Amino acid sequence: MNDVYFADARVREMIPDKTLPAKFQRLLRKLDLASTVKGRRVAVKMHFGGSMGYTTLPPLFVRLLVQECKQAGAASVTVMDNQTWGALARGYTPEVIGAPIVQCEGASGKYLYRKKIGFKTLKSVEFGGNAWDAEAFIDLSHFKAHGECGFGGAIKNIAMGCVNQRTRAAIHRLEGGIVWDREKCIHCQKCIQQCPNKANRFDAKGNYLILYHHCTFCQHCILVCPKGALKLDKEDFDTFQEGLARVAAAFLKHFKPDRVLFINVLLDITIYCDCWGLSSPALVPDIGILAGRSIVAVEQASLDKIKVSKLMPEGLPIGRKLARRTGHLFYRIHAKDPYVQVRKMAALGFGPTGYRIIKVE
Repeated sequence: MNDVYFADARVREMIPDKTLPAKFQRLLRKLDLASTVKGRRVAVKMHFGGSMGYTTLPPLFVRLLVQECKQAGAASVTVMDNQTWGALARGYTPEVIGAPIVQCEGASGKYLYRKKIGFKTLKSVEFGGNAWDAEAFIDLSHFKAHGECGFGGAIKNIAMGCVNQRTRAAIHRLEGGIVWDREKCIHCQKCIQQCPNKANRFDAKGNYLILYHHCTFCQHCILVCPKGALKLDKEDFDTFQEGLARVAAAFLKHFKPDRVLFINVLLDITIYCDCWGLSSPALVPDIGILAGRSIVAVEQASLDKIKVSKLMPEGLPIGRKLARRTGHLFYRIHAKDPYVQVRKMAALGFGPTGYRIIKVE
């Protein structure tokens, strides 16, 4: 059973030292950060968000993490994502967070390491060189629901965030291809507007076209279509989840176990993750921050903290209700069991799903 440290967002006394940022600092010290980062080049992987999204991680928490790493003796600290264009608008600058901001695959997008996976159609993946070259790796994830993965946390932050676009497309392809139904389509253009990679368009005759070179199979087009005119030709959720887990596992095996750390921030937990480039009201009240050295335990504990009974109805799009099924809140919203991803990771040898919560005041 692995330890998961928890800093509660709730406060007992209205003084700065009793609030979440100060608890986060104490949480990091409880983790013995120096044993992970001292004398090493540290990569902090997060998601910068994009477009009109505003419920990303508050820059203060990134700054505090960078400061604590430096105080623990890190040789250097670099903060990264698979894109950097979303950083500035949300306040992630070197001056604010205290560290350089880089793209995982380098400025050209071509600094990559190819590694074999050999899982069904996913033969290999290409990891960003800046992430792969780090001597210590800290996964800083904004934990949210996700319309395709069930949830977005540490596993997704690595599997989709430390690879290039070609690899993301290959992982998504494990689910199936995208099929357009001409009869249902009303040409409202929402699928075009919501594609983050500009990979789709209508031609002069009104045919829906996909540029698969750019398409990452993120399914934003499918999820946003009001008439259900787009769908997958198969929906192999379990295979996709195992693909995510296998890619994350391949990356983490590159590091010694004591040189990785997982931090899930459970604030502004919305219906879609930051990759959508939009924000909506939170589904549940802010919970806090969970961290530990077991990716399985931290992900499991994070999911367990989110209760159906805490749902704030305003967090759902207007007119949308929970499905009449039992299970996790995210399952009742997106019809995808979020625990599948965690079980797949555990099956690959990354520890049991059991954990012990250690609360940090």
